[in-house]
Amino acid sequence: MSEQQYQPPKVWKWNQQDGGTWSSINRPIAGPTHDKTLPVGKHPLQLYSLATPNGQKVTIMLEELLAAGVSGAEYDAHLIRIGEGDQFSSGFVEVNPNSKIPALMDHSVNPPVRVFESGAILLYLAEKFGHFLPTNLAGRTETLNWLFWLQGSAPYIGGGFGHFYNYAPFKIEYAIDRFTMEAKRLLDVLDRQLAHHRYMAGEHYTIADIATWPWYGNLVTGGVYNAAEFLDAGNYTNVLRWAKEIGERPAVKRGRMVNRVQGPLNEQLHERHDASDFDTQTEDKKQK
Repeated sequence: MSEQQYQPPKVWKWNQQDGGTWSSINRPIAGPTHDKTLPVGKHPLQLYSLATPNGQKVTIMLEELLAAGVSGAEYDAHLIRIGEGDQFSSGFVEVNPNSKIPALMDHSVNPPVRVFESGAILLYLAEKFGHFLPTNLAGRTETLNWLFWLQGSAPYIGGGFGHFYNYAPFKIEYAIDRFTMEAKRLLDVLDRQLAHHRYMAGEHYTIADIATWPWYGNLVTGGVYNAAEFLDAGNYTNVLRWAKEIGERPAVKRGRMVNRVQGPLNEQLHERHDASDFDTQTEDKKQK
């Protein structure tokens, strides 16, 4: 049935075979589908994630903290394969009842603290370790303004534009036009801010940049949805300047590799349990 002919029923019913990329795991109910205990590694911080843009936020943050000399930010990153439904295990649901990655358990406190939602994790880590969040009221507020801007705008980029442009089983012109317009408006918002500031909240790199780069930085440089040309990304010169600068940070390069299962093999580190894992992974790929 075409989009013009479709009429919503009086009561919606779940079609488990809608043909979309994520149809095998999307469902209208919460809670676990199976029992499974999450692994716990040797470090106080236990991350359960996948290197989607939301997942990259947290691994980049942790690698940035370690680069800043914060030894307490050592972590184990366990791979959650969302395409296989790992996020619906009983153990994962205990950490995040919303069954979305990333999810964090902090075992440095008793009882351990769970933190879910990527923005909440970034804020938690920034406050816990005292990095990447200004302490003065104006700077802190501006940083949080942009952090929550990203948290509110990312669904338009991912679940909206990304879904209908890249993942939907067939192309719907209205949906693509609707979310492309919003994606470009949001890119313009960011471009205008970065025209006058080196980073999103001013002259200092903060959790606002760490949260936003995996979405908007990847978007304009072709790292997600293969849509840079379609969106005329070259027109957003300030976003591109910012995206390239942040993308060259060593901690960003490491963080985006963690829990990654797609792309070039030398950019994948399925699980991270020690800083030396990056060296081991590089050597393994050289040998292959």
